[in-house]
Amino acid sequence: MFKNTKYKDNAGRVIFENAELCSQFLKEYSGIEIFKDVQPENIEDMTERFLPMFSEERESDVVKKISLPEKGEMFVIALIEHKSTVDYNVVMQMFHYMSYIWEEYEKSMESEKKGITKTRDFRYPPILPIVYYEDTDTWTSAMNLRERIFLSDMLTEYIPDYRYILFRLQEYGNTELIDRKDEISLIMLINKLRDITDFGKLSFPEGYFEDFSKKISGDVLIVMSKLIESYLREINLPEDDIYGFTDQIKEGKMARFYENFHKIDIQEEWRKSREKGREEGREEGDYCRLIRT
Repeated sequence: MFKNTKYKDNAGRVIFENAELCSQFLKEYSGIEIFKDVQPENIEDMTERFLPMFSEERESDVVKKISLPEKGEMFVIALIEHKSTVDYNVVMQMFHYMSYIWEEYEKSMESEKKGITKTRDFRYPPILPIVYYEDTDTWTSAMNLRERIFLSDMLTEYIPDYRYILFRLQEYGNTELIDRKDEISLIMLINKLRDITDFGKLSFPEGYFEDFSKKISGDVLIVMSKLIESYLREINLPEDDIYGFTDQIKEGKMARFYENFHKIDIQEEWRKSREKGREEGREEGDYCRLIRT
């Protein structure tokens, strides 16, 4: 059976791709005061513009431009790390992105007014670097640029430096995420699970999904349905069951989805899937023998 694992692998990216979820993250999880009033309409996706900087291995990275009322514009770079193997060159890769964004900004400003970047008062926009780490292993990669440059302790004044924000999903317990009762916390909770069958074992307070469904937007419901769809394919549920579940989510019937998910016998579904695979194999074998005769 075909498995769409791409969406699962990039599950952290959906938070930054979706303006509503991205604004929630910046307000609730970045710990930066200037984002306390940021709204979805203040966020513009710039990933495609800077895509040439992204290698195939880093296709889940995201760049956003944030318009801060009365403060100007800034950029947010989010590197989504979902691999069990830590990428030790993340800090340098991020520095490349930052340099490229500033270079493009300089060209844009110069095209509007020749020589503006050479004036005394010209300033480049700030860039907030974030590494969103999903795996359970300890993050051991350098968080400061100077850590990747030898002799930096002796030449401190002459070597540029910066530090990125490290967000480790696994530092947030299931109960803490459930208690937050918002869209992004449920997305993170689902993303955090190593096995979708664990979702049915979680304990949610009474009325959790009813209250949740009243405030969640259609766009976020679609994001959540795709995420669930990917996980359900991983456990080889029949397509009809998968679409039944995702339709319930898209319609905002989260309580019904959770209730029905409890009733699914995963072991029995696996048995059916294996039996179906064996039957298809036998039919293919019979067909091949018929052709040979």
